[in-house]
Amino acid sequence: MSSPTPLKFLMPGWFSLVMGLCGLALAWHRAGPLLGEMAGGLALVAGLVALVVFAVLLVASLLRWQRYPAALAEDLKHPVRHAFVAAFPVSLLLLATVGVALGGASGELAPVWRALWWAGSLMQLWATLWVLGRWLAPAVGATPGNTGLWPSVTPVLLIPVVGNVLAPLAGVPLGHGDWAAAQFGIGAFFWPVVLALMLARRIAHSPLPDRLLPAWMITVAPPAVVGLVLAQLVERGQAPLGAAQAMWGIALFFLLWVAPVLKRAVAQPFGIPFWALSFPLAAFTTLTLRLLALQEQPGGLMQTAAVLLLAATSMVVLWLGFATVRGLRDGSLLAPEPVAAITPVSA
Repeated sequence: MSSPTPLKFLMPGWFSLVMGLCGLALAWHRAGPLLGEMAGGLALVAGLVALVVFAVLLVASLLRWQRYPAALAEDLKHPVRHAFVAAFPVSLLLLATVGVALGGASGELAPVWRALWWAGSLMQLWATLWVLGRWLAPAVGATPGNTGLWPSVTPVLLIPVVGNVLAPLAGVPLGHGDWAAAQFGIGAFFWPVVLALMLARRIAHSPLPDRLLPAWMITVAPPAVVGLVLAQLVERGQAPLGAAQAMWGIALFFLLWVAPVLKRAVAQPFGIPFWALSFPLAAFTTLTLRLLALQEQPGGLMQTAAVLLLAATSMVVLWLGFATVRGLRDGSLLAPEPVAAITPVSA
């Protein structure tokens, strides 16, 4: 690699690879009733790859913490990169969700999924409190006209703040429905708050740096995941199907809304922020497949959309995977990235 210390630049955002791979595994798992055993096999492969990538990143991150503590401290103070700290607990929640989906909530590995879920749930709650706690901290270089917080208001903020809505996907089957519902409420409450702040920053302050343009895709994830939770309740007879369908419509709107931005996003040099394209698209695909299974008469346009979305999600994740391997090989990823001239807020 071109960088003498590539490990130094392994920021927490690398766990977004695990999020995308877990999302792909869940999408193929939901495609089982439509595509048969092949879908289950591909879901298992994607889930195992996600687990291996997670293990490698965990070891590498611990080594980085030991060898380059100042680099990690810099990430935690950065106005954008600090929010990626939640990619780790979200990865734990998603691994638990994949485990429950593929292996069941009462199988031999159920204690493993339960441990992963509790670790992810509690760490996600901590990440939310830590990130939002920065809003109440004194800002470095603040003036009456500039609080110093606007640079941190990006779609990446949805990961630590709204990522709590993932809790019921595995928490309910594992028997922790009460806590999962409480954590879901935190994420559901802050979703419109963060969205409003993002739009205010874009309209009244400044656009995102070009390298963060792929992050707009993250706006698709909250309604898609909320829809999956509602679909879970529909199967249990605790929510109307129309509620999940409404979330599908909102997710579709966000997908269509940010699509023009993606043309400019993919024109940028490849970087880890590109993985923001993976999990939101996978979540929307999974919701589409789940709603298809809940329809009284499956088929029609919804089935066509589900198949096309599954193919698109698979191709996007494969492309991201190959691009990541190429970037690691040529040294363009684990290296200093150009950043916008923005003022950090206090930790």
